[in-house]
Amino acid sequence: MTNNDQKLKRQLGLFPATNIVVANMVGAGIFTTSGLLMAGLNDPVLMIILWIVGGIIALCGALSYGELGAAIPEAGGEYLFLSKLYHPLFGFLSGWVSVIVGFSAPIAASALGFSEYFFRAFNSLPAALSGTGLITAAMAGKLLAIFIILIFTFIHYRGIKYGARIQSILTILKVTLIVTLLVAGFLSGKGDMSNFSKGGRILPGIAGWKTIGLSLMWIMFAYSGWNASTYLGSEIKNPSKILPRSLLYGTGLVMLLYLGINILYVYGINPEKMKGVISVGGLAMGTLFGKSADVLFSLLIAFALFSSLSAFIIIGPRVYYSMAKDGLFFKSIGKIHPKYLVPSNSILLQSAIAVIMVLSGTFEQVLTYMGFSLGIFPILTVFSVIKLRREKPDAIRMPGYPITQFIYIITGLLILGLSFAERPKESSIALLTVVIGIPAYYFFKKRMKLQPDR
Repeated sequence: MTNNDQKLKRQLGLFPATNIVVANMVGAGIFTTSGLLMAGLNDPVLMIILWIVGGIIALCGALSYGELGAAIPEAGGEYLFLSKLYHPLFGFLSGWVSVIVGFSAPIAASALGFSEYFFRAFNSLPAALSGTGLITAAMAGKLLAIFIILIFTFIHYRGIKYGARIQSILTILKVTLIVTLLVAGFLSGKGDMSNFSKGGRILPGIAGWKTIGLSLMWIMFAYSGWNASTYLGSEIKNPSKILPRSLLYGTGLVMLLYLGINILYVYGINPEKMKGVISVGGLAMGTLFGKSADVLFSLLIAFALFSSLSAFIIIGPRVYYSMAKDGLFFKSIGKIHPKYLVPSNSILLQSAIAVIMVLSGTFEQVLTYMGFSLGIFPILTVFSVIKLRREKPDAIRMPGYPITQFIYIITGLLILGLSFAERPKESSIALLTVVIGIPAYYFFKKRMKLQPDR
């Protein structure tokens, strides 16, 4: 069997598919953004409300993608849906964004989040390393992040079943950690519910709305991954049933976890002390239980971030594989490893881009650029449900139509508009990334026409 004849196999059931959704969602976002959110919002009650709003938007998206994934159960996610229901250009642009930022940047963010928490647990280590004169504390964090990326690239290079088994274990451990954190935190008795009435108020007028828009964009990054199993449509058993369920079960569970953990943050930390803190989970447990708990939970959260990083490494290469298979990316990227049956070159490409991301920009800049980029094409994809219903009247129908689509599209457009007004530099770079993809599409189209064997 040649590489061109090899195909991805349907090996994943409901449990691993749901695990991948949960793992893809619960990552750097929930463990790092709340302190940044509080710095802008000032109001802890408003922050909780925005996390609820973000969860509702994600559920609306999951309902829409569940319908699309059941009707078109192949690998690729937005790339596949937009190519088939609109035009290959739109699909390519979504895949192009995925190649540049959609998965590689979250991998970088998860790896950087790991190093942030790891060095919070061992806070003397960065100083000791920088004291040698060979390396700075900041570079030590980046090198540790790169090391973690390379380890998980190797794991998932060796096959989907092997990788999915490790993924399931990591996800179970991560969810167990969060539940333990919630139960222990609320039962400690050292928190203060009056923290919800402390803090300030958001800026009045348009300045406040711009802050809300940017905050929701960061929150939607934390929820990103609600569409994860659609990228593995070619590897899911009975996709018409399992794929929509995995999206809804995974998204619903994560929404509950996110609400619980953010309430715990406010319960455990005075809002003023939370502002701007990235490793907010460690701070919360340290406040509730003391320094030793800060160290312990910082270390546990650091390792919990492995799960989300691992999920991104599984999903992203399936998009690049689909693009290459259609002739819209370099042919070598569509290669299936003859032994491990994974898109091996896609995995290596993603790893390389993630490493570059780690070495460039601050965490907050990467977060904003990433959030804006990831917010564009899901809006168009959700809108395509209308076209799907017209073209495939016999396809599986998910509840809520068209209200769920309306909610997702309108809120998505508002978030992008307000975020652009608040952070025009990072948002413009995200838009430029999309625009550069247009000539790239025609380059690959022309290249494909010149290859008679395709």
